Amino acid sequence: MRRTWAPVGATPVLTGFGRHRDKTSVIAALSVSPVRRQLGLSFRTDAHDYLGNTDVADFVRQVLRQLRGPVMVVWDRGSNHRGEPIRELLRRYGRLSIAELPSYSPQLNPVECLWSYLKHGKLANFVPDNVVHLDDVVVEHLCETLVNRRLLRRLWEGSDLPFPSPFSQPEGQ
Repeated sequence: MRRTWAPVGATPVLTGFGRHRDKTSVIAALSVSPVRRQLGLSFRTDAHDYLGNTDVADFVRQVLRQLRGPVMVVWDRGSNHRGEPIRELLRRYGRLSIAELPSYSPQLNPVECLWSYLKHGKLANFVPDNVVHLDDVVVEHLCETLVNRRLLRRLWEGSDLPFPSPFSQPEGQ
């Protein structure tokens, strides 16, 4: 919920569908090509269920099909990032490596900047009719983000990753 204008003494009331557990689960990957210095965005949503480790492994396989060469996945220590489906990915794809962020460090994860942009910007004060409507609007905003190279770059640079931006020019150029 964000601030909004209302007459003095009249609290604005937004009504929605309101079941406690209704939500859209979303996973995303912000990829960067170190050679071409281009960003990409991949995502998947599910309006009906949580994304478990099998879903995460399927998503990473999807990302691997889209990218060439070595791929390093940087993510938090969430329970859906662990388990046999993830270990099987690592065994099957030699070009895949995984780096875990320190405990509770969202400032290091560029995808957290994306979630913040969506939740506190695009979806602030948005009241969906139902969870499918919410999922549709989230997908719409993610598709808009997908083609906005400038926004993708700002999201990447909004994180506190401990290595230089792939967009800065190498010394001597």
